[in-house]
Amino acid sequence: MTKEFLVLTAPPGAGVLRDDLVHQIADIVGDADAPRVLGAAEAVEFGLTKSDANLQKNVRAHLHDAPVDVNFVPAAERRKKLLVADMESTIIEQECLDELAVEFGVQDKMVDITARAMRGELDFEPALRERVAMLTGLPVAALHALYDTRISLMPGAATLLATLNDRATTCGLVSGGFRFFAEKIAARLNFDRFQCNDLGIADDRLDGSVVEPILGRTAKADIMHGWCEALGLAPTQVLAVGDGSNDLAMLEAAGMGVAFRAKPAVAAAARFTVTHGDLTALLYLQGYAQSDFVEA
Repeated sequence: MTKEFLVLTAPPGAGVLRDDLVHQIADIVGDADAPRVLGAAEAVEFGLTKSDANLQKNVRAHLHDAPVDVNFVPAAERRKKLLVADMESTIIEQECLDELAVEFGVQDKMVDITARAMRGELDFEPALRERVAMLTGLPVAALHALYDTRISLMPGAATLLATLNDRATTCGLVSGGFRFFAEKIAARLNFDRFQCNDLGIADDRLDGSVVEPILGRTAKADIMHGWCEALGLAPTQVLAVGDGSNDLAMLEAAGMGVAFRAKPAVAAAARFTVTHGDLTALLYLQGYAQSDFVEA
C-alpha cells in the first residue's frame, strides 16, 4: 500500500525530466510503483510503500544542480480542501510597497527594509509601518496606475486557481499587503475570500499609516485556523503557500505548507518547497496530472 509519494517537478517547458533521468531516479528509488508521469518532462511521481530517510538525500545527490524540486508527500488527504495563499511574490510577482517606492522615489531605502523583513531579520510589523510612512502623501491614483501597468500574476497562478475552483476547493488569499491590491487580485482569480492590511488614506493621498491591528507574523496562521473552523476542516486538509518569514507559522500549521521561491531560511524550515517550478507544481504535489489542469 502506498504510504507516500516522491514527487519531482521542474520548470515547465525546460524539458528537464527526460525519460533517461526518470529511469535513473527509478533505479535509486528501487522498491516503488512504476513512475507516473504527471506532466511531460516536468513532473513525475513514485508511489512508496515505506519511508526511507536516506532516499531524499540520494535523489538530491543524483540530481546535483539540476533545476528539479524534490518533495515527499503523504498519501493520506493528499488533495486538499482549502488553499491559503500569500499574495506578494507568491500569487503575484511583485512586492507592492517596493513598486510604490519606485513611484515615490524612495526605492533605495524601501527595498532593503523589505528584503530584511522577508528574511526574518526585522520584525514584520514595525518594518511595515516604517515602509508605509515613507509613502506619506502619495496620491491614491498612483496605486491605480501601478496595478494597471506593473502588477503581474506569478506563472501558474491562473491555472492553479482555475483548477482548484473546478474541483470545489475553497481558495483564500491572506496578505500582509494591502486591500487595494488584494481585492483586485482576489476578484481576478476567483478567490473565495481574502484578508489583508489597509492603508490609511486622507484627501485621496496615503497618510503614512497602516490601519490597526496589523495582519502580521502570526496572523496568517490564525486566519487559516479560523477559515478551517468556519468550513469544518482540519489543518491537515489545507494547502498553504508563501515565500516570506511571516508565512512560516502558516506553512508549519498546514497539512501541506509549501515554501514557494522562498527566502533561504523559509525554504530550510518548510517541509515542502518549490524553487524551480511555477505554481502549477502545487497541483502536481497533490497528484493532479497536466491533463487535469483547467486553463483560465
